Amino acid sequence: MCGIVGYVGHRQAVDVVMAGLRRLEYRGYDSTGVAVAHEGRIASAKKAGKLANLDAVLAESPLPAATTGIGHTRWATHGAPNDANAHPHLDSEGRVAVVHNGIIENFAELRAELEAAGHELVSETDTETVAHLLHDELKVTPDLPEAVRAVCRRLEGAFTLVITDAQQPDVVVGARRNSPLVVGVGEGEMFLGSDVAAFIDHTREAVELGQDQVVSITKDGFEVTGFDGSPAQTKAYHVDWDVSAAEKGGFDWYMLKEIAEQPQAVADTLLGRHTTDGRLQLDEVRLSDDELREIDKIIIIACGTASYAGLVAKYAIEHWTRIPCEVELASEFRYRDPIIDRSTLVVAISQSGETMDTLMAIRYARQQRARVLSVCNTNGSTIPRESDAVIYTHAGPEVAVASTKGFLSQVVACYLLGLYLAQVRGVKFGDEISQIIAELEKLPAGIQRMLDEGQQVRDLAADLVGKRSFLFLGRHVGYPVALEGALKLKELAYVHAEGFAAGELKHGPIALVEEGLPVFVVVPPHGRDQLRDKVISNIQEIRARGARTIVLAEDGDTDVERYADTLIRLPKVPTLLQPLVATVPLQIFACELAVQLGYDVDQPRNLAKSVTVE
Repeated sequence: MCGIVGYVGHRQAVDVVMAGLRRLEYRGYDSTGVAVAHEGRIASAKKAGKLANLDAVLAESPLPAATTGIGHTRWATHGAPNDANAHPHLDSEGRVAVVHNGIIENFAELRAELEAAGHELVSETDTETVAHLLHDELKVTPDLPEAVRAVCRRLEGAFTLVITDAQQPDVVVGARRNSPLVVGVGEGEMFLGSDVAAFIDHTREAVELGQDQVVSITKDGFEVTGFDGSPAQTKAYHVDWDVSAAEKGGFDWYMLKEIAEQPQAVADTLLGRHTTDGRLQLDEVRLSDDELREIDKIIIIACGTASYAGLVAKYAIEHWTRIPCEVELASEFRYRDPIIDRSTLVVAISQSGETMDTLMAIRYARQQRARVLSVCNTNGSTIPRESDAVIYTHAGPEVAVASTKGFLSQVVACYLLGLYLAQVRGVKFGDEISQIIAELEKLPAGIQRMLDEGQQVRDLAADLVGKRSFLFLGRHVGYPVALEGALKLKELAYVHAEGFAAGELKHGPIALVEEGLPVFVVVPPHGRDQLRDKVISNIQEIRARGARTIVLAEDGDTDVERYADTLIRLPKVPTLLQPLVATVPLQIFACELAVQLGYDVDQPRNLAKSVTVE
């Protein structure tokens, strides 16, 4: 959350920074700002609201020409989302400008110290304290990187800082602790960004920054040290997608584009995962077969949509490996004193690889000597770097705040993990694994079919646009699908929506059912006939009480037809794989309902793509 851009080079800094902020606005859009170093002072502009508001300010009052600049798009933590609290924040002399992602936990103490010394702070933010601390430090230590290191040693919490000094206009300094920052390496120019999207239209060469590191960039290169000033190791990598992958590609919304990309995302997640003789190979799994055979418990940790991917995975992993598997919210995991040890495999799922709750959970797990494997979409991000192993989903950039292709690719990656564990531990024959992989490889076609038939769901959304409450029911792997369907509706359309295990209906939720209430029901496929029959009974129960039943059932299931006010047909797939097709119409429905209501689909209110604070 919060997008940061820094630039030093030969181009007009404002143009570069603003273009980077447009690509990062998904990280936060409560306010935006930009600053450049010019003639010994900082020139800046900032405005509450989305980037378009700042565009208007700059059109009326352009900043001076400069080749060094920083920018920020904010998801508010400390202080209301207004002009005064927007970044960048300056010191009292207008010499230093600071942008910041994260939370400085001891800022109140630092602010009190500064105010006692005569500093006047004009915002409610924790960030402004850094600008004033640097003001004082630069009087003692004129070198900007050294001053930043000194200040960072005083800060507590999770933060990324990017700073420019008007008296040292050829350098931008960045610092990170528990919050993302990456270096972009160009020719005669250098970049800093919260992620590579900030500079992808200029370079695809990037450098990872580690924990508690400070980087100084000039147009000719960069230098990285620890907070103590010692030289630090970095890792360079090449970004394997280009700027076109982050563009809308003719769609009205990024989310629509990303929903449409799901067949390819699933195919890419599966690509290259097995040899010609059918054996799975997960090259990024750096745990030995012997280590994996020692595992006697799996705990999946994640937040939001990723946690629902973990719930789907639990059913498959336990079924295929016979290893007990738990799913926990990362935000709760370490606070309940979980019982884990060296024989526990903790699986962390995070699209961005920067989710703070999940990052802190895996650090706790490693302290307890558990093995950690991450499922992630972002190469070089913090969670994969701090894990013993990683399965990258290779889904490409996901810009819309509400995850769609991220969810499906995470589910597939977890399926691969389950099958790989079954292979290593010898609990499934090779031909059984090959058969499941073959079924998985058919899924992109099934997902494409759901996309092609999406008009039925869009028409349904138009018909239900006045409804303010929805229920979603499912059993077995249909239960997390119901949870995800309800979450998408809450995120995008701001209506009450709840997902329930259908078997719990009579234990309370049925009291919510009233005349005309839309209820989505995911029906298990044939082969799970006992469960299927129970869900059909649930449909009859809610319909008898006036609910409008919207039933998702596989082709050929005629038993449900008489009880469905709206019937959405799904391709026939094995039970454990049904979420990959059943989720798609629920995504389309939530997106279309939000569009019908006139809401911003890509940037829902109060949300940010990557939650990098606890």
